[in-house]
Amino acid sequence: MAAAGGFATSIASSAKSNGNLRSQAVPCPQIQSQTFYKPLNSRRTSASNQRLCLKCESASQNLNSIHKEESKRSNVIALEQLKASAIDRYTKEKSSIIVIGLNVHTAPVDVREKLAIPEAQWPRAISDLCALNHIEEAAVLSTCNRMEIYAVALSQHRGVKEVTEWMSKISGVPVSELCQHRFMLYNKDATRHLFEVASGLDSIVLGEGQILAQVKQVKKLGQGVDGFNRKIGGLFEHAIITGKRVRTETNISSGSVSVSSAAVELALTKLPESSYATVRVLVIGAGKMGKLVIKHLAANGCKEMVVVNRTEEKVAVIREELKDIRIVYKPLSEMMGCAAEADVIFTSTASETPLFLKEHVQTLPADTKMARRLFIDISVPRNVEPCVSDLETAEVYNVDNLKDVVAANKEDRLRKAMEAQTIISEELQNFEAWKDSLEAVPTIKKLRAYLERIRASELDKCLSKMGDITDKQKKAIYDLSMGMMKKFLHGPMQQLRCDGRSDFQKPEEMLEIMHAVNRMFDLETEIILETVRTKMERTKK
Repeated sequence: MAAAGGFATSIASSAKSNGNLRSQAVPCPQIQSQTFYKPLNSRRTSASNQRLCLKCESASQNLNSIHKEESKRSNVIALEQLKASAIDRYTKEKSSIIVIGLNVHTAPVDVREKLAIPEAQWPRAISDLCALNHIEEAAVLSTCNRMEIYAVALSQHRGVKEVTEWMSKISGVPVSELCQHRFMLYNKDATRHLFEVASGLDSIVLGEGQILAQVKQVKKLGQGVDGFNRKIGGLFEHAIITGKRVRTETNISSGSVSVSSAAVELALTKLPESSYATVRVLVIGAGKMGKLVIKHLAANGCKEMVVVNRTEEKVAVIREELKDIRIVYKPLSEMMGCAAEADVIFTSTASETPLFLKEHVQTLPADTKMARRLFIDISVPRNVEPCVSDLETAEVYNVDNLKDVVAANKEDRLRKAMEAQTIISEELQNFEAWKDSLEAVPTIKKLRAYLERIRASELDKCLSKMGDITDKQKKAIYDLSMGMMKKFLHGPMQQLRCDGRSDFQKPEEMLEIMHAVNRMFDLETEIILETVRTKMERTKK
């Protein structure tokens, strides 16, 4: 009606310009509007006035009709926008696998330690993450060298934002600081990263095996936790398979890549029967390097050893860690007496002068279980005088000898890492095919439910029209309807179901078929709404 009022105003303005208007304003009786116009000259008849009002009313009706059409179109647009706004975040972006984290390569230890999450708290962290608006599934991998969040995000960018804010909240580290140190990977890149982590390719020591055990622990603790569901569970399962294949097929973890482990392995090659079981071992020094030597000795089958150190405190700590190993402490003053009874001697002290001079070693008894007493000196400056090697009763190896072994082993591991990438690419392809097959599961279920509703409805109509019939006849009609539905479903199901056949179509072909079925039977909306309902139910918990 406002439009009609505007139309009347334009007529009034036009009449005014012709000078045929009185000064008194009288509202048009036919138009309920707040807009007024001035009446025509008194020489005009009342019939003329009536005709003018009829024209105004007609114009008002036409404009009202136009207004209704525009309103209708506006309502349709608004409805479409409403539909889109409700599920837009779930439809415009396909759910993504993301990893957000900090590790030894990107962040200093003082930042990493603030974000560390103990194993006992991993299930709670998964639940908290999945309570975020755009996170559907999640897992936490937190070790001394890394803290990484793996998630299935309904919206990639919103998911990253929410996880980053959550990490800031639990750690107290500002988002701006996290952004300086975090790394983010999506989909195939995120999957490849986890596979490389599980294979030991992202570790400080290339090929180390401890990280695979930690990845296994993530899967073990995640089982049964709401939020550690099919995609994330499958991701970690494939990562474990990849890590095992890399270690088995490349033997990447063989060969020492640290001086302490190289020292123990080098000595092992010089022992009778290549075993520590029958020889007497002496370790001099229980500092950082000495402790590593002791641990490597224990890992290589040495069950008993004597450790010489200035104080017993450090030795006691090591003894507590290695309860299955008999570690005997001796003070530094008894070093030469202990050396006289040892077959293999490891030295790793910070002494600036040699502990073993030629004349000292020369006086040691030669009744060892080996042809020559073995000295492995990993100290700098050296603890064993170089000329000791001139003695027929002693064999000496120092850091330079070991560095050559370590360097050769590192080069070997790099070559094996290249081989590992081939395995990782194969397993990545297997995972992507498996993940793509999951996309068809909701379509299969919805298509079956859709056709079942039609079958049941049509069966009820048929039976209601047939009147009184026997149970046998009812069963025959029921069996007929079920048989028809199964035959109709057979073709689509064969194309949508990934059953491991070698002649199965490529994943992209299967996805194309899935999208076609969704469009034909309008299943996509139902699938999306189910995703939204699941997310809302989890949020309420």
